[in-house]
Amino acid sequence: MCEHCTRREFLGAGAVSGLLLAGATWAQAGASESPPAKPRGKSRICVVFTGTPQPEDRNWGADVKQIEAVKARLAEAEKKLGNIELVVGHSTSPQETAALLEKAGPEAPVLTFNVQNFSLTSVVAPILDSKRPLAVFALPASGHDWMYAPRWRRQGHRVALLASGDLDEVERALRLLRVIPMMRQTRILLFPPARGTQAARSPEEIKNRLGADVVLCEQPNFDEMLGAVDDDAVRAEIEAWTKGAKAIIEPAKEDIEKAARVSVALDRLMEKERADALAIGTCMGWLPRGFPCLGFTRLRDRGVPAACEGDMDSLLTMLMFQYAIDQPGFQGNATFDTARNALWTAHCTAPLKMDGPHGQAAPYLLRGHSEVGGSGCVPEVQYRIGQVITRTKLVNLDTILASTGTIIDVPEKSVHGCRTQIVTEVRDAAKMAAGWSSVLETEDAMTLLHRVVFYGDHMQSVRHLANLMGLNVVEEG
Repeated sequence: MCEHCTRREFLGAGAVSGLLLAGATWAQAGASESPPAKPRGKSRICVVFTGTPQPEDRNWGADVKQIEAVKARLAEAEKKLGNIELVVGHSTSPQETAALLEKAGPEAPVLTFNVQNFSLTSVVAPILDSKRPLAVFALPASGHDWMYAPRWRRQGHRVALLASGDLDEVERALRLLRVIPMMRQTRILLFPPARGTQAARSPEEIKNRLGADVVLCEQPNFDEMLGAVDDDAVRAEIEAWTKGAKAIIEPAKEDIEKAARVSVALDRLMEKERADALAIGTCMGWLPRGFPCLGFTRLRDRGVPAACEGDMDSLLTMLMFQYAIDQPGFQGNATFDTARNALWTAHCTAPLKMDGPHGQAAPYLLRGHSEVGGSGCVPEVQYRIGQVITRTKLVNLDTILASTGTIIDVPEKSVHGCRTQIVTEVRDAAKMAAGWSSVLETEDAMTLLHRVVFYGDHMQSVRHLANLMGLNVVEEG
């Protein structure tokens, strides 16, 4: 959507004006002036077992077999995730806790396991004093220390409580904890202008609150890269898209070629810059060179978030959840049908592999972009009916909007609105529509409209992640 653009701006002039308007806000170094990031290292997480294992048949605490099972699950998760490094130790005093924290390093968040009644409360002070994110994992009957975790959070500490006998929750804790150090190593490329909430449009605020770097991309430099793309790579991209499509409806050969060339060029750009995410604020003006929608799909399928219309709130949301659950997000506009208790999400770009990079690709059509007279080439992805989803967005860098739903309808060929569409049954569509984006102090339609959809019910992870990052959660509807 681009409610302020004329058709002439859609077709190219808007790209130039957007770059000029963005200069005053985004005074960050351009990509050509900012050296590519070093390859990301593994994110360290400090794991602390507190207290002495207890007998199997008595007392409040965890026994040796339970602790060994936890350690085995930690090792399994560390190997599976591949991008974390666990610094594991045992503490029976604040001094031993402080030594473990020093070993792990100042950036490492903490995961604790209580082994003996009131052992965590007696050794936790150095963790709280250092203001580190803390996940407290409490096995049933392992002690009474679990009940202090919410109290620490109410005191202003970033603490999440996972009280469970399911050791798969250990992996969930590690996934959520790694988001924080991974965000600090993140490099975001932006073709300005940025859009979204005021805080999310500020590279300084993003750096201060999340640790990520935002680097500007100059359009002329990308156009040079676009012109230098290898023709064999473009032909391979065309073949992949056309052979995989259920049908090609509006796009002409030239439309497909342009979009494929942009897709290859964006892939090269991200590789050259060693970047982790991309936002393009002028995408509606890219028709002459080829829309980036196919390229966005490819990037998201590889685990690289890419946001339309410069929406930094949606991009940061995709980043956080990519790091937490290894799944891409579908960023889209909302519209309601309260007669069906349904909320639609629709956009002209969407990932094929919503289950993650190793998941199965969804069926798709190749379509013309719905808002520029059917020109260009974009994917219309047909997602799974019956799939539970989470719809969410980080806004103002301090609040997560979230809700769940179930996909009840996907058109065989979309009409009205953007190409990829899902209709989801929600808890209370009328209530959701009436309160839509009420926490946002803006009149910008795109900022109000967009949400990001992920496969699965991730509400519990949303709450835990918010607690670890000091964010508020607003459940919509």
